[in-house]
Amino acid sequence: MMYAGKQGRERNDGSNRAKNTKYVLRRLWDYLYFYKAKLALAIFLTIIANVLSLVGPYLTGRTVSAMENGVDFERVFFYAGLMILFYLISSFLNYMLSVAMVKISQSVVYKMRKDLFEKLNKVSIAYFDQNQTGDIISKMSYDIDTINTSLATDVINIFTSLITVTISFIMMVIMSPLLVLVFVLTIPISIIITRVLSKIVKKKYRYRNQKLGELNGFSEEMITGQRTIQSYVQEDSVLEKFDQINDEASDASYKAGYYGTSVGPSVNFVSNLSVALVGVFGGILYFYSRISLGDLTSFTLYSRRFSGPINQMSSIMADIQSALAAAERVFGVLDQEEELKDDPNALILSDVKGHVEFKHVTFGYDPIEPVLKDVSFEAPEGKVIAIVGPTGAGKTTLVNLLMRYYDIQSGSILLDGIESRTLTRKSLRKAFSMVLQDTWIFHGTVFENIAYGNGDVSKLEVEEAAKKARIHSFITHLPEGYDTLLTDEGMNISKGQKQLLVIARAMLSKTKMLILDEATSNVDTHTEVQIQKAMLSLMEHKTTFVIAHRLSTIQNADLILVVKDGNIIEKGTHSELIEENGFYHELYHSQFA
Repeated sequence: MMYAGKQGRERNDGSNRAKNTKYVLRRLWDYLYFYKAKLALAIFLTIIANVLSLVGPYLTGRTVSAMENGVDFERVFFYAGLMILFYLISSFLNYMLSVAMVKISQSVVYKMRKDLFEKLNKVSIAYFDQNQTGDIISKMSYDIDTINTSLATDVINIFTSLITVTISFIMMVIMSPLLVLVFVLTIPISIIITRVLSKIVKKKYRYRNQKLGELNGFSEEMITGQRTIQSYVQEDSVLEKFDQINDEASDASYKAGYYGTSVGPSVNFVSNLSVALVGVFGGILYFYSRISLGDLTSFTLYSRRFSGPINQMSSIMADIQSALAAAERVFGVLDQEEELKDDPNALILSDVKGHVEFKHVTFGYDPIEPVLKDVSFEAPEGKVIAIVGPTGAGKTTLVNLLMRYYDIQSGSILLDGIESRTLTRKSLRKAFSMVLQDTWIFHGTVFENIAYGNGDVSKLEVEEAAKKARIHSFITHLPEGYDTLLTDEGMNISKGQKQLLVIARAMLSKTKMLILDEATSNVDTHTEVQIQKAMLSLMEHKTTFVIAHRLSTIQNADLILVVKDGNIIEKGTHSELIEENGFYHELYHSQFA
């Protein structure tokens, strides 16, 4: 379910693509193995701590045997002292083990989050066009935190359970092979219950995580758009939609929790049944002198140790399935195809002149439905090319193709006579500077925001760019001037001021090509006139592509391209197009109607 401007495109984030448990476990193991030294230490501590702990039931049996035919206090105190010593050492080692596992889990999560963030910087723009920001953030935070919690606790429990079950079973066989037959009946029942419920639980947790991602995505969009929501008095409508999505997420969480918690009691019943049977049949064997009281005591304690991990494994199964579902979503992103790498023989665009040419370009986000159809035009060096047309005509798509956010299906785009697909993306994109309608201001100082992407620049250069953008005076009146810290997305300044800062950033750039996508949409008319004058110096000697809805702003363009339904239906200067009395003439005069 998408909520903002992503219609017609399907999600492709891997959250709905089921991966088998073995695949997810192998990927998680790869992360754990990366810290193999710490993991080896943790395994060593687990083995020693649990072996020492499992000596306790044997010593308890020996203590009972020392009191079976009269109390032998020397033996009783000796065995009791050994138990205290072993349990103390085991407790200390378990504490060390917990610390080690916390460090390992934090290291794994750090690497996983780093890999995920790096991946998000390598995937194509198409991924962000097709996925909600809130859902992506949910994978970065909630899903990885779920994995962290599971690694810090469940991995210890799994190793401990394996060791406990193995040693307990061996000791029970040594003490009474006959009594072990009790578990031949109960263990298969536990395994069947666990396997059946685990499959259900995994599906439920995967669905829950997906719904939580949708809830986060919707919440992020609605919080961001509060001003618009309140201005259109849509609070009730938004609350209704939120209630629906929240109900779905709550219902999914309830069902996941319900099935997850049902595993423990079911297996616990079988475990308690096995202990009861051991008590009954053990008493019979003792009565017929087939087992000593000490061995029966030890066997009973080992049977509890044996059943305990099985019950514990079922109890943590819900957490494990939740972690696997979360890992599946994270790996879904990590498995995304990255933006196509440049050909090894790709050229580096240098000594840019700024001559651009489209030749019979056809492109569609869905190849079956082209957005641009056989588009051809030429942008001479240093000229201003305006692109106009109704919403959805394909204006922004032209910019996406210029920057190679997407590659064309047919035709060619030439930069200084070189096919753009034969160039490295980095060198191609560095040849452009952009001012978009959606301004991006990050958490940093005014100076850092203007200087962003322009290398090491002096404060004087930044101030000159700000003066050209008509924002210098405003900056000097801020509490710290150019050192004033802007909050996330520049929330402590107006939209118009953010637009001016972004324009100043572009003015600082030394590129030969410039893209202006509704660059003055967030400023008032008076400021727009000032910026238009400043833009003349910004566009001087640069090939400039201007996307504009306000046609009054592009009257002096060297070439105006009129785009409609993916085709360039008219081209020429403002005066030429007005004289043609065509679609541009209609668009232009409709603004003054």
